[in-house]
Amino acid sequence: MLKNDNNQNKLTMEARPKIKLELTTSDKTIEIIGWLLIISVWGLTITNYANLPDTIPTHYNGAGQADGFGGKATILTLPLTATVLFVGLTFLNKFPHIFNYPTNITQDNASRQYTNATRLIRYLKLIIVFIFGLIAFKTIQNANGEADGLGVWFLPLTMGLIFIPLIYFVIKSFKTKQ
Repeated sequence: MLKNDNNQNKLTMEARPKIKLELTTSDKTIEIIGWLLIISVWGLTITNYANLPDTIPTHYNGAGQADGFGGKATILTLPLTATVLFVGLTFLNKFPHIFNYPTNITQDNASRQYTNATRLIRYLKLIIVFIFGLIAFKTIQNANGEADGLGVWFLPLTMGLIFIPLIYFVIKSFKTKQ
């Protein structure tokens, strides 16, 4: 039964219309802001790198307190990871017909569903880069003795930033079913 379901899903996905979406002004603005944020995170990290001590926080617990430490070169993993995720999701966003959707995709609803899904990915890209930038900023502050941890607000803030748009766009997807 499972094999048949997988074949059916594959058939359905292959039958989905492949359309090129036109970006709205707000879509283009979000993309530009995302790229500017990537550049800013790299700039923040590189300009502060020389002033960092040899050992910096590399991990934080759920309460936002540093609980892992390593060499200062580990700070470069933050903008690098943000960049890889951003570029990877940008590339993936060019193929909305391969995404998973909570509703069936038809010729009639494909444009609306694809636009909704790509917009979600676009917002999540921006949020991911913002979160990694915030971690880099707070890590630099912690390493220089200007702060203690990320703060108790960090985890709820990041969860809200991720799940609020996710819930919004999934609900919107169900409403645009037709």
